[in-house]
Amino acid sequence: MFNFGDVLDLPLIWGGLIALAVFVYVLLDGFDLGCGILFPFAGSDKNRSRIMNSIAPFWDGNETWLVLGGGGLFAAFPVAYGIIMTGLYLPVFLMLVGLILRGVAFEFRFKSSTHRYIWDGFFFVGSVMAAFFQGVMLGTLVHGLEASNRLYTGGSLDWFTPFSAVSGIALIIGYSLLGSTWLILKTEHSLQVWARKVSGWLLMALVAAMLVVTVFMYFSDIDALGDWFTLARLPYLAPMPIIALIVFFILRKDLTTEREYRPFLLTVLLFLMGYIGVCIAVFPYIVPYQMTVYEAAAADTSLSFMLIGACIMLPIILSYTAYAYYVFKGKSGHEHMY
Repeated sequence: MFNFGDVLDLPLIWGGLIALAVFVYVLLDGFDLGCGILFPFAGSDKNRSRIMNSIAPFWDGNETWLVLGGGGLFAAFPVAYGIIMTGLYLPVFLMLVGLILRGVAFEFRFKSSTHRYIWDGFFFVGSVMAAFFQGVMLGTLVHGLEASNRLYTGGSLDWFTPFSAVSGIALIIGYSLLGSTWLILKTEHSLQVWARKVSGWLLMALVAAMLVVTVFMYFSDIDALGDWFTLARLPYLAPMPIIALIVFFILRKDLTTEREYRPFLLTVLLFLMGYIGVCIAVFPYIVPYQMTVYEAAAADTSLSFMLIGACIMLPIILSYTAYAYYVFKGKSGHEHMY
């Protein structure tokens, strides 16, 4: 079989594909997790039904990207997968518990009439759990995992630190902002007015949370912070805060107007700037500060074979995802959709 490794940098390509899958998951599942976090505060049962209907056609398809990212990591970087999953076993498990609670709540809330408040509670709790533990995992990875001889050597609770907890709270706020700007796009009348107001508060809260995260990074002596200010990386990272600051002021202004699409797109751009910054800071590590993409990669023959499948399946996944969003465009109502 032809070996793409002779002409392509396969570890780098697969690292990029996994980074792309993770970002698309954060973006797509982020807004529906954000809707779940905002869910109890919507003011009425009809508004809560509108929120759930706005994400009902998409939520399970959004999680395809989580499977793709995790499966790609396992197949392309098995050693890194072993280290990361061993170190993050508990937060991964708790995140999945949250996602299961959300899935159950979706199915049962639409059928329930007398105990709907129970499923509303499950939907909220599951959304908060999933968002918080995703942030905890991100904070733990940025902080770094202990590894030696291609094995995880840290403790079972090393993932829970003040920095990872702050990262979890920051991601809850960020997902909530994604969710509120999604509701501006997908709802109307009083719920849209409420979403605009909430988005303004969340935008300010997100800025405060990011400042707190940066302070925690500084006092936690995290390697990534030092890497941000090296001469080699500074030209790539310098535009990120500038773009983010511009986006912040435009978004803040848009929330006082009748714009519907742009607040959500600007929030996506904020997430993208932060994500690119983290990726550049930890590159070329796939297990931060312990193992690079080249050290953890599977054999070139395996990467070549999987790349063929990825080139076939990724356009299919992107196409049906785009088609689903096209079919279910427009405003959501409160009537049952299941």
